[in-house]
Amino acid sequence: MIKRILSYFTPIIEKKVPSKVSQRLEVTWVDGNLVVDTKHTNYSYGNLEKVLKNGLAFIGFEKIKKMNNVLILGLGAGGVLKTLRDEIKYQNNIDSVELDEAILFIGNKYFNLKQYHDNHTLHNIDAFEFVLRSTNSYDLIIIDIFQDARMPAFLFESYFVEKLQQILNINGFILFNTIVLNKEDEVRNENYSTLFPKENYSIRAYPKQQKYNELLTIKKLQ
Repeated sequence: MIKRILSYFTPIIEKKVPSKVSQRLEVTWVDGNLVVDTKHTNYSYGNLEKVLKNGLAFIGFEKIKKMNNVLILGLGAGGVLKTLRDEIKYQNNIDSVELDEAILFIGNKYFNLKQYHDNHTLHNIDAFEFVLRSTNSYDLIIIDIFQDARMPAFLFESYFVEKLQQILNINGFILFNTIVLNKEDEVRNENYSTLFPKENYSIRAYPKQQKYNELLTIKKLQ
């Protein structure tokens, strides 16, 4: 309780956890709430939760509630899962993929991740491998994968994108959270958009979400 009160004046670190993916994770009290940070960026809950909630709002909460299957690539400590279940009231199937065992430990210990077990399957596996092996199809695919402030290169490779397109249902959406720090990142996102033919996909970009995040929503038309 003391740490929570003090956090309204200055961030208070609750726990430091080593990570094979992001080197070190910090569970921190900020303004009375727990968040997870890496060395350079917010990793789960906090501002990141706001970014992804904005992206889901761009798609439409009522539309999401009617979907049957959702895939989360990069679950983190479960912030977007919490938004789907508690705020949007989405109750259907969710597959979550998270490689980092350290962030899953944090999610279970500090954010009660296990409470969302109904219609939820957690896959502790690399997202690239999961997507390539997947035989399921999804109405919404949320991509939120970072290694500290860096995004893995495979996310932008045509082979991975083609497989995403295969497992996305018609009228389904991809919500892709990216980070844009420089001109090179801007060009990377522009090139990524060209991998989706305009006659089959509708793409919208929402830049400067919490300053450095750019959200992409991609709808499959046919």
